[in-house]
Amino acid sequence: IEQETAVIRVMNKAAGKTKVVYAPVGKTLLHDGLTITVKNCKKSDPFDAENFFALLEIHTKTDGRIFSGWMNRNEPGQNPLQHDSYDVWLEKCE
Repeated sequence: IEQETAVIRVMNKAAGKTKVVYAPVGKTLLHDGLTITVKNCKKSDPFDAENFFALLEIHTKTDGRIFSGWMNRNEPGQNPLQHDSYDVWLEKCE
């Protein structure tokens, strides 16, 4: 089921801070040195186990694109963003 907003947890490793951000589908969000674009965010069928999927593109000013692809909330190890300075996880779509 298509959703309008991705709820994303961003960890800034250098600052030792984690923050939840709300990124609307089709918009670009600037957060703590990251440029996050959510291209799609989906929720699983209500009759299946709850899961969320988001198609993200993430850039930094210094490194350019550091992630492009799908993230799956129930399988965060499949397609994680693990960068020298940042980790990013999908929390949910709403």
